[in-house]
Amino acid sequence: MNNNISKIKNNFQDRNSVAWKKLCEYVDEVAKNGTDEFVPREALGDKLFSQIYTLPESIAKLKKVKKIGLYGSKLKRIPPEIGKMESLEYFDPYTSYDLKWFPYEITKCKNLKDSRISTRALFGNFKNRKLFPLLDHNPVTYFENKLKCSVCEKEITQEETNQMWITLQVGTDIIPLLANLCSKECEGNLPKPADNYFQKAHKGGANLEQPKTEDWSVTRARLIKEQKQKTHSEIEKETNTDKKEKTKLPILKLVRKIWEK
Repeated sequence: MNNNISKIKNNFQDRNSVAWKKLCEYVDEVAKNGTDEFVPREALGDKLFSQIYTLPESIAKLKKVKKIGLYGSKLKRIPPEIGKMESLEYFDPYTSYDLKWFPYEITKCKNLKDSRISTRALFGNFKNRKLFPLLDHNPVTYFENKLKCSVCEKEITQEETNQMWITLQVGTDIIPLLANLCSKECEGNLPKPADNYFQKAHKGGANLEQPKTEDWSVTRARLIKEQKQKTHSEIEKETNTDKKEKTKLPILKLVRKIWEK
């Protein structure tokens, strides 16, 4: 296990820089043109893109974007407004190693089916169980004081929010999410976390007892055993599904894909 706890970093983006202004202009352009891809590196170039550490809240306007390409970014955070990107299907921040977590609101992108995330950098990840920062002493803050409850979308202030970590399946990855909650009721309405991860929403900290990590050989043996236990009808059904969805990886290849990230 990695025993080092990363500190949540706030106020890291220079919003008066040329890079930030160019990015905001690019968001407006994509929204106006109805483009279905959002790839800021192509618009800003490598030098300016390397100065971007978060995305503007204005990404909420990108209603028609189906693909976000953030490969190799220096991003440290994705804003909750990503949840307003109702057409989003593919999310790719691969090798963006400073992204340790994501906003709970990304679960509201109901069309999001595929993702490519460097999971070994994430809090609580399967490979090294990187420790979660303790939110009570190191909360995430936002550019504006007003925000919305991640569950019911009631408007609250940063002082009113109850922040919790939860690990869920998003796209083709299992990732840690930060939820801003307005009440115990909304906390209770959070979904069940992914299997083999801490099974409740939590505050993080060094005392959080995460599940033990299986090594690849154990995981592979377990998956092979599960495959053998399937009935012929299940296997036949999966085969037919694979013919219709040629891009879907068999279970072992999918786990290997996740393992290699």
